[in-house]
Amino acid sequence: MEGLAMLRQLIGQLQELVEVYGSHPHYHLQPSLQFQLPLLNHHSQQQHQQRQHPRWCPINVDEGSPDDYYSFMMAAGKSGSLKMLEPCKPPPTKRSRKERTRGKSSGTTNTTEPMEQHIWKDFPEDLYEAVIARLPIATFFRFRTVCRKWNSLLDSESFSQHCAEVPQATPWFYTITHENVNSGAMYDPSLKKWHHPTISSLPTKLIVLPVASAGGLVCFLDIGNRNFYVCNPLNQSFKELPARSVRVWSRVAVGMTLNGSSTSEGYKILWVGCDGEYEVYDSVRNSWIRLGIMPSSVKLPLSLNFRSQAVSIDDTLYFMRSDPEGIVSYDMVTGIWKQFIIPTPLHLTDHTLAECGGRIMLVGLLTKNAATCVCIWELQKMTLLWKEVDRMPNIWCLEFYGKHVRMTCLGNKGLLMLSLRSRQMNRLVTYNVSSREWLKVPGCVVPHGRKRQWIACGTAFYPCLTAVA
Repeated sequence: MEGLAMLRQLIGQLQELVEVYGSHPHYHLQPSLQFQLPLLNHHSQQQHQQRQHPRWCPINVDEGSPDDYYSFMMAAGKSGSLKMLEPCKPPPTKRSRKERTRGKSSGTTNTTEPMEQHIWKDFPEDLYEAVIARLPIATFFRFRTVCRKWNSLLDSESFSQHCAEVPQATPWFYTITHENVNSGAMYDPSLKKWHHPTISSLPTKLIVLPVASAGGLVCFLDIGNRNFYVCNPLNQSFKELPARSVRVWSRVAVGMTLNGSSTSEGYKILWVGCDGEYEVYDSVRNSWIRLGIMPSSVKLPLSLNFRSQAVSIDDTLYFMRSDPEGIVSYDMVTGIWKQFIIPTPLHLTDHTLAECGGRIMLVGLLTKNAATCVCIWELQKMTLLWKEVDRMPNIWCLEFYGKHVRMTCLGNKGLLMLSLRSRQMNRLVTYNVSSREWLKVPGCVVPHGRKRQWIACGTAFYPCLTAVA
């Protein structure tokens, strides 16, 4: 009875609050009906809910059982409105995590319906290929092993056409790790997941590095600057390029472009050395072509910045040089070289070119005193000057304070991947040039292992299931 007295006192206080702050009742119920609100017919309940202001009913606290008061208090505690619960309804009990998990799994099993063979066997073939072409790229690694028919889709011309109709996906990154230079690691930024493909055709006795890409193909060059290879990391299409007509033992810069909208129309690869020697490979002819000598308007030696990969916009390749500071470009269609003198910002190190939507960008480490920050610039076409457009969040840059940080840009096609490392740290971040979004990249760990691998170099490429080397 002591508990009943406390409930009566609490309900009395609640009624006083209603009289002070709530709207006054516009009607009164008979005492005998005051605790029968849950038994009102459905029509009267709908009329009460359609009113603009809530209506309150006086409660007879002298009658009724403790269970009635309990039901009333449970209803009053929900969302501020006094909706009546059914009398004697026990409070909901909290289920354990195991019971909740069991309930979810059982619910999923019950709602899964088997695919009827007599329905799906007549599914149109063109729709079938169109659906698969629009699946996430990562599912490619799984559906190839389902059956021979699915695996043969890669050689289907109609499937290639469906893939060409799909908008270009977010670029992936093909990287090489310090621990295993002959095995690459691909990063999918849309799923934030690392893949570890095995390209069996690449030579195992040589160290080959990714240096350029176009149309889903990645161009590799061995560390001795002698042999070129082209491969699609997704479907294992591979080609070793013929030997070059000019033997160059020094480092070279490499760029790659498509002849059309896809690799089916062919592609070209350009290498250029600091002494001005260069050649172009044409996949249609399957040979290297030496088109001439570099014009006298381009100062030699080129003093190329080999830390910066080439940027391709339409049919033109752009390379960064350090003396004089600026850019040299080559048009793969007309064969014309141009030189642009563009001074780099002060206190800049480890800078590299990037592109986004036809704009030429610059990314580098801005170091002053003990502070270091990653900054982004855009080239102004009218003035040929760099204009800062963004920089890494300050809270991230604080981690670099007082440290000797080095940066490597692993991809420069709209989405940048930056490797920031020192003796005390190793960070991977991505930067979306369009949305100006900075994101941290999860560590690259070998399958069935725990050791985090250090990324040595890499390049960005647009994943394409049907690109052929």
